[in-house]
Amino acid sequence: MNIVNRLTLRHLKENKRRTLVTIIGTIISVAMVTAVATLAVSFLDLMQRGEIENSGEWHVQFNEVNASQIDELRESPLIDDLFIQKDSGFSLLEGSQQDYRPYLFIKNFSEGSFDRFPISIVEGRLPENNGEIIVSREIEAIAGVKFDIGEEIVLEIGDRYSEIEDIYGMDDTFSFRREDGENKETLENITAETFTVVGVMERPNWETPWSPGYTVISYLDEGELTPDTTVRASVIFEKLNRSFYENAEKLAEDNQISLEQVNYNRNLLMYYGVSRNEGAIGALYGISGVIITIIIIGSVALIYNAFAISVSERSRHLGMLSSVGATKRQKRNSVFFEGAVIGLISIPIGIISGIGGIAVTFTFINSIMSDIFATSEKLETVVTSGSILTACIISIITIFISTYLPARKASKISAIDAIRQTTDVKLSRKAVKTSKIVRKLFGMEAEIGLKNLKRNKRKYKVTVFSLVISIILFLSVSYFTHALEKSTGMWLADINYDIQVYLGEDLTAEDELIVEAITQLEDITEFSKIKRMSLSSWVEEEKVSDPLLEMDDGVDHEIKGPEEEYYYQITIHGFNDAYLEEYSEVIGADLARLNDPAQLGAIIIDTISYQDWDTGQFVETDSIKLQIGDTIDLYHIDWHTEDATLMETLETEVLTDIYPMGVGSRYPGTLDIIVSDQVFQELVHSSEEIQMEVSNYLYINSSDPTETHQQIDELITGSMSIYNYHEMREQDGQFMLIMSIFVYGFIVLITLISVANIFNTISTSISLRKREFAMLKSVGMTPKSFRKMIHYESIFYGIKSLLYGLPISIGIMYLMYYFIADGFSFGFDIPWGSIIIVIIAVFSIVSVTMLYSTSKVRKENIIDTLKQENI
Repeated sequence: MNIVNRLTLRHLKENKRRTLVTIIGTIISVAMVTAVATLAVSFLDLMQRGEIENSGEWHVQFNEVNASQIDELRESPLIDDLFIQKDSGFSLLEGSQQDYRPYLFIKNFSEGSFDRFPISIVEGRLPENNGEIIVSREIEAIAGVKFDIGEEIVLEIGDRYSEIEDIYGMDDTFSFRREDGENKETLENITAETFTVVGVMERPNWETPWSPGYTVISYLDEGELTPDTTVRASVIFEKLNRSFYENAEKLAEDNQISLEQVNYNRNLLMYYGVSRNEGAIGALYGISGVIITIIIIGSVALIYNAFAISVSERSRHLGMLSSVGATKRQKRNSVFFEGAVIGLISIPIGIISGIGGIAVTFTFINSIMSDIFATSEKLETVVTSGSILTACIISIITIFISTYLPARKASKISAIDAIRQTTDVKLSRKAVKTSKIVRKLFGMEAEIGLKNLKRNKRKYKVTVFSLVISIILFLSVSYFTHALEKSTGMWLADINYDIQVYLGEDLTAEDELIVEAITQLEDITEFSKIKRMSLSSWVEEEKVSDPLLEMDDGVDHEIKGPEEEYYYQITIHGFNDAYLEEYSEVIGADLARLNDPAQLGAIIIDTISYQDWDTGQFVETDSIKLQIGDTIDLYHIDWHTEDATLMETLETEVLTDIYPMGVGSRYPGTLDIIVSDQVFQELVHSSEEIQMEVSNYLYINSSDPTETHQQIDELITGSMSIYNYHEMREQDGQFMLIMSIFVYGFIVLITLISVANIFNTISTSISLRKREFAMLKSVGMTPKSFRKMIHYESIFYGIKSLLYGLPISIGIMYLMYYFIADGFSFGFDIPWGSIIIVIIAVFSIVSVTMLYSTSKVRKENIIDTLKQENI
């Protein structure tokens, strides 16, 4: 090791506080880069495993393929694995206590399918031949029918058929058809098969709450397939890349498979980074790029300031080296060597800290997920060579950038300039001139404080730069959090309840007693009872939402209405009094006017969130452009004659974007209107035809949705039916909780870097101004005046940093919004709450740091301090 490097090490040891702050700041930045990389890999791993648990491990399914097509598919070099399934059909479940779920739905799985689909055996074993079957535990829990292991059952399997709707075949996605309390479905093409029950499983995740049949699974022997038998082939591709969808479609075409018979496991593919929604992928990469850039900028700012201050402190030292023959290269390399030493210490510790921090965070999150969500999938710390290498490269680049400019400056320091310190202080009268207004408004202390900042302009700029970076870091991440919540809310906006109970069309007195009993259940925390009907309206062009104007079929020419006005499908929701009162308080509506049938006042939901299936983009926009007091004409349409009859005219009382419980987001051309029960009855009584088209619903939130579901099952009768959406909401809540913890954890790390940055810069700057403070005290500045001067300096720092930081932050927010808008379209709004927090935090941090730093020099002896030539 040469003498220059030895002197550099000695300098680091002598300045332990600054060296320690630099090392800690570098460790935090390296840890954050490592944590972000590890988090990304681990989170994708969780989402992949979670989706496999939910829908199975497959990439694409080819429906209605025969044995010869299966053989051709298996020979394709694109395919890694192929396994088959077959839907046999429905069989009536004798003794079922659920009128709306009267069937068993029989699926047949090949041997390979059992390993790839989420089938959880509770008791017994999987089927091993065609005559064996496993049943769902839900059949006993919900339908009240118990099958014992070893029991032999005969199932008459057929296709669903309904006259009231176009249902024919084995479709399990449509609810059971009933009308006026009577069944409107039958089974056709019935064949009898005998099975032995060999196992009991948990309800499969792919079975929807509204499914008309309980899933049972039998064995499918591929060797017994006839040439005419068609099955579903589930395929796992050898490689997943951006050409996946094109390859899958070409594979289907080469094997004469209609593209309509091709299904994709889109969520799983998206978590593997394969998506047709280029907007979502663009948003992901764009936001990731902005976040990584923010981390690098924050790290560079911290480490650069440390090295810049180090060079300033070492200016005379470097000048002395130059006077005894040190070359420019040696002086420059001394700074690079300092950076290398910091890096060798910080990078390994930072990587270990980042991985360890994420592991501890995952442990905490997993305990929450286990206690609240009862999920079997846990976050696992996935460390890849790629993530570690990425963290190392970014950290090395960050340290290099941070040391480059100070190293160049060090190489240019001459012996004379360094010893005289002419580069540190260059003053002119103009340079320290201040406005007379400052002294008049704030006094002499403010003027001296401002002159001090101007006199130490370089350090002043470094401190302001640190504050600006801190402001940008915090506001950028805050906006990212806000945008994430907004976009996720758009994605998951449709369901804001745990349980939906369909009550039927015409409630009897007995039905009302059942509803009353349901709402009195112990675990129910909130409910809304809704009467709902569909009407129509035509709206003038200037009041129509922009997406509807852009649609080719915006003006409905088939249905006779006012000329050149746009057709709207209106859904009227009549709420029970108690819930409407709560909702009115939230949105600021006048309940008395809403309850007055003579007023016919209404609440208009004027904002919709929907996914544009052409672009894959989630869009938030106006549903209609109305003002308070505007009216809407309601029409009833006879769909046989297409004649429209004007019913009533509603007046707009309130416009809101807050959806009440049980009302989900819609599409352009639809409008949700909320009215009181009294106004709803006034509308219904205006036409006998409307009275026949009213549906009644009950929406429930519960502290124990599973128990509440079972209790409601025992109460409902006739045409009532229940749908439990709790699991879907549970997954949504889990996603939001995890993302919130990660994002706010990221904000904490950002704040640590920012505070370390500001503290390091200001405290070092104050330390270097010991002689200046001693001189001021020597000419009569009192402790009170000294404190006032420091306070004013803090204020000047804060004001200057905010003047730069806020506009730049808003610009970066808009850049992030631009990337997010590729996948989610909503208006750009500024998080004013975060800006207020930043303003308070900036002045607080600067003030506290300066007071702490000055407290260290306040007790210095004036004479001893003035004698020191370099501090």
